[in-house]
Amino acid sequence: MSRARNALIAKARTDAEDRLVEADEPLAALQRNCGGDIPGTIAVHELRQLVRKSREMDLKLARTIRAFDGTERVTAWVEVTPYAGKTERGCSIAIQTWQTSNPAEQGSGDAAIRRDAIDNALAELHARLDPQQRILTVVSEAEDLQQLVAAIEASPRRPWTDFVTFPGNQHAQPMHWRLLDQSHCEIEKSPRRWTVRLIPLGSAEPGSEGFELYLVANRAWVPRTNSRRDNNMQVQARMGRDLSPVLRQPISRIIANAETIRTKLAGPLADEYSDYAADIASAGQHLLSLIDDLADLEVIESKDFSTAPDKIDMVDVVRQAAGILGVSAQEKGITIEVPDRGESCPAIGEFRRVLQVLLNLIGNAIRYSPEGSTIRVELARSAKRAGARVTDQGPGIEKDQQGAIFEKFERLGRSGDGGSGLGLYISRTLARAMGGDLKVKSTVGKGASFTLTLPVSESE
Repeated sequence: MSRARNALIAKARTDAEDRLVEADEPLAALQRNCGGDIPGTIAVHELRQLVRKSREMDLKLARTIRAFDGTERVTAWVEVTPYAGKTERGCSIAIQTWQTSNPAEQGSGDAAIRRDAIDNALAELHARLDPQQRILTVVSEAEDLQQLVAAIEASPRRPWTDFVTFPGNQHAQPMHWRLLDQSHCEIEKSPRRWTVRLIPLGSAEPGSEGFELYLVANRAWVPRTNSRRDNNMQVQARMGRDLSPVLRQPISRIIANAETIRTKLAGPLADEYSDYAADIASAGQHLLSLIDDLADLEVIESKDFSTAPDKIDMVDVVRQAAGILGVSAQEKGITIEVPDRGESCPAIGEFRRVLQVLLNLIGNAIRYSPEGSTIRVELARSAKRAGARVTDQGPGIEKDQQGAIFEKFERLGRSGDGGSGLGLYISRTLARAMGGDLKVKSTVGKGASFTLTLPVSESE
């Protein structure tokens, strides 16, 4: 069931300690059914977190909360506004939508519900839309979205699509919500790219009671100020030097235990919980990769960093990299074409660093290539340079983004790929430290080619 879409369903008030001191129905009933009292600590975890964040930041916040009252699942759109009176401080709460459903009805939709909840938590802009996708309320704390929020507030009840652009999309807006959900958009004054999530409201017909709009960024916002940049570099250095050895062992243990659960080695388990374990293992692997990248970042950006160049054969390095990543390629039915063992391509470089670069290039090609495609690794040599070119059949990279792809933490909208956004920055830095370079050529829809070049011995 659901309540009227434009009416104020319930109001509530909290005090300076985030205790619920007043609440209308049905929020009051949910508080009691979740084990809380009035007055008393907020019993709904997501609401408690939202209220605390609103009070501490002194900002109006709005988003969806989800709860289970013992018999039904509750989904509500909540707006929280901090206030400071002469004698008291706290937050006012307004409930704009209220939907309930039987847990048994969710069934196969649980994975989608988890995904929506994750996007809700990651989103940096939350908005409430009417059935025509016109904006009713909007909230964002992101620094690079404040101009967008101001523009929306200056022109209320316009379609949200009037305020963003969709690269390459010439269709009249707003399109049907199913076509816009999970699309990518760009926003004026924001250097980041954004993934759109549209969550329809209404039990009779999706969207009949409006939508929730989430905008999820492709990367974290890093203010371009010297003080912030210096602080971020110090944090990165501490992560690589101090936290890496501390975190590696417990994260590895989490991954091992999650894999044991996922493969049901510890005993029978419902498929739903096996899927949860797979998500945990995947997240753990992502954390380990991030720790490795941050540790590498600390090393290559230190003042005394240098490589140990030696005579190598790039054929050997390429074949070893392809062999290490062979299982990952086979899982997607991808073929990696490499030079024959009998060929030779001498160069000057540090073997393990060249291998690291090629693992990153081939690994990226596997990640972004379609199933059943082919990745080619070709070698070439001139009087002064030897090169390895990795070519995939993926979606390609837009021309105006080919320079930015080598920047730190740049992922070009690929927010769900598990990467850290550091691999190509580290790879190019290593290539240049060895006297070479790393470049990209790409056409959208026709794949990408990354070329690593290294010097060769003048005596050869």
